[in-house]
Amino acid sequence: MDSNHVTVMYKWTAQPGKLEELAAIYTDVTKAMEANEPGAEAVHIYVSEADNAVYVRDEFKDAAAMGFHLSTTAAAHFPQLIAIATPGPFFFLGDVPDEMKQATEQMQLGGEFATHAAGFDR
Repeated sequence: MDSNHVTVMYKWTAQPGKLEELAAIYTDVTKAMEANEPGAEAVHIYVSEADNAVYVRDEFKDAAAMGFHLSTTAAAHFPQLIAIATPGPFFFLGDVPDEMKQATEQMQLGGEFATHAAGFDR
């Protein structure tokens, strides 16, 4: 894995009765990312009926690819999401520039940031 790689893991908690709609929005998000974001290496959506939430794992080539996502696909879907769900927490794993950290704080995503310390890929 490239040292510039950024992983974002996060949760959206749906309002009562809105979990199916929330999952449907994220199906659209994944299609848009696959079609329009070459720096998005992977995205996986997990639905938890017990928590009335979706959990998401996004994998980006680097912080620039994550920034592109935030300013395009994420920005386009954010109003729909915030209308039916509560964001956070968001965990940003990798080298995230300060200006992106500040942007996530302004969006009130409950962001937490960590840099890579050790690991391997097979």
